[in-house]
Formats: sequence, C-alpha cells, structure tokens
Amino acid sequence: MRDNTFENHLITLQNICHTYVIADHSQPTLSDISLNITRGQSYAIVGTSGSGKSTLLNIIGLLDRASSGHYRLDGFDIGKTTADQRATLRNRLIGFIFQSFNLLPRLSALDNVALPLRYRGCARSEACARARRQLERVGLSARSHHRPADLSGGQRQRVAIARALVGEPALILADEPTGNLDSTTAAEVMALLLQLNRDAGVTLVMVTHDQKLASSLDHCLVVKDGRIAKQEPASA
Repeated sequence: MRDNTFENHLITLQNICHTYVIADHSQPTLSDISLNITRGQSYAIVGTSGSGKSTLLNIIGLLDRASSGHYRLDGFDIGKTTADQRATLRNRLIGFIFQSFNLLPRLSALDNVALPLRYRGCARSEACARARRQLERVGLSARSHHRPADLSGGQRQRVAIARALVGEPALILADEPTGNLDSTTAAEVMALLLQLNRDAGVTLVMVTHDQKLASSLDHCLVVKDGRIAKQEPASA
C-alpha cells in the first residue's frame, strides 16, 4: 500500500543495516543508515572502496535487501513488498546506469533501449517508438541499428542512459557511470545526466570516486565504514 505522507521525499531510509553472510561468517556492510532523498534533486555517494556505497545503491535500487531497518520508496513500504512487487517497482520507478554499460551484445541500440518496456508487456511497435525518441534525446538516432560492439564507449553509455529513461522513471541510479570513459567523454555524459535531472525533474543518485563530478551535484553523501559520515551540499 502506498503512503503519501512524505510525498516530497522520494526515498526515506531509517536505521538501515546490511550484513553479508558467507558460510558461517557475517560481515557487516552498512550500519544505521538514515537519510531522505528529495524528489528532483541530485546526490553523489562517495567513499573509499569497501566503504559500503555500492551496497547502499543496491538497496536503494531494490537489487539487494536490508538486513534491518525501514525503506520507503515513492510512498511504498519496501519491507512489506513481495519479490514480484519489488520487480515491478524497479521496472517502473528506477532507471539504472552502470560503469560497464550492461548492454546485451546481440541486440541493436534500439532493442537494448526498448527492452525495459518489453518486460512491461508493451507492444514492440510502441516500445520501439519510445526507444527511438530516447535515442534522439541522447543524440544517437543515427546509430539506433548498431550493436554495442560497433559503438564507442561514450555512445554505449548514451544508449544505457536512453534505456534508463525509456520507462520515464522517477529515479536514476548511476554506479560510476563515467568510470570507463575518457575525461572529455565523461564530461559530456555527466552534462547530459545533469541536464536530464534539471529539465525532466528526474531524481539522480550517483556513486562516484571523482570529487569533481560529485561537486557538480546538489548533495554529497560521504560513506565511511558502512555509515554516512557526512551529508552536505556537494559544493561545500
């Protein structure tokens, strides 16, 4: 059931903890994380390797579940959802952008972008029409029938951005989206993400090691030893 009490907050995390269990060994990765993410804002998550920032992103993205605590996404109490309900929320509310692009090599750019809509049950004609609009939006309409192997790294990431946007999500989660790109292409991709955040009002949450990129977002969350050590305006 959806609760609109905190409708200005797209995401509310309260006392989130996460522990990996391997054989008989437990490894805490997140401890007592509490934060609110406001609709339409942009957030950088920064921290050293192993600090827990990617685990936090995976929990926000419904790719992993917290061991304890409360998570509310767009008014939905995630702790009370089934696996199928979480899959539906993930498909309809969240767009993912990964460092390694995660494009299917045998599909064209157009079919890669259309894939989330096909999972929803959209007719192929409608899904492809919407995918073409998103490829045009990221400047790749002329490459729509090329496979990933025939595209540059920057072009692949633009395809990934188009795929993230095709379902008109409320939230984009980006995990080191510029990590495999040269500095010029990285700046172009970052400018595109910020433009989409600003013009379309899509909430952006991005994990990055690059402090310069982090400073271009509205807020910075510093994760250290599984805890949020600092929350501040990114430019602070």
